[in-house]
Amino acid sequence: MPIRPARTYRYFSGPAYTRREYVKGVPGVRVTFFDMGNPKGDFPVEMSLISQESGQIRHNALEAARIAANRLLEVKAGKDNYHFKIRVYPHQILRENPMATGAGADRISDGMARSFGRPIGTAARVSRGQKLMSVRIAEEFALVGKEALRRASLKLSLPSRIVVERGQKLFG
Repeated sequence: MPIRPARTYRYFSGPAYTRREYVKGVPGVRVTFFDMGNPKGDFPVEMSLISQESGQIRHNALEAARIAANRLLEVKAGKDNYHFKIRVYPHQILRENPMATGAGADRISDGMARSFGRPIGTAARVSRGQKLMSVRIAEEFALVGKEALRRASLKLSLPSRIVVERGQKLFG
């Protein structure tokens, strides 16, 4: 079954659903690394991607954003000149009640009222103003770090903005 659009899981209602010990068959988290680059380096510029709305971000969107940002940082700045960190973890279990499609499905296409559904993935619940990703980077690559966060924000379903926390004088 193909992945449904992000808008179907972007907003949430109800309590969190995170207890994996009670749910069978939860797919693994797609995000492979949460810290990239040089975590022990001392970098003068720090910037973060901050969510402007509360909502959910699916694990495959987080991985796509990570790949987009990290690839640009690695190529343009080099592995030793930055530290990129993803600050959210997809704990929320997403469920879907698959509907029957195809020939003869017109009689059973109404589905079951209040059906539970099977797990199809995970998502990170974020609140407004929460940091999603951060980059610490050397001064000469500050614009590269900003561009990397911009590219990462294009992969996410929630609107976000870039905030420079240290090294503001570089951006005037």
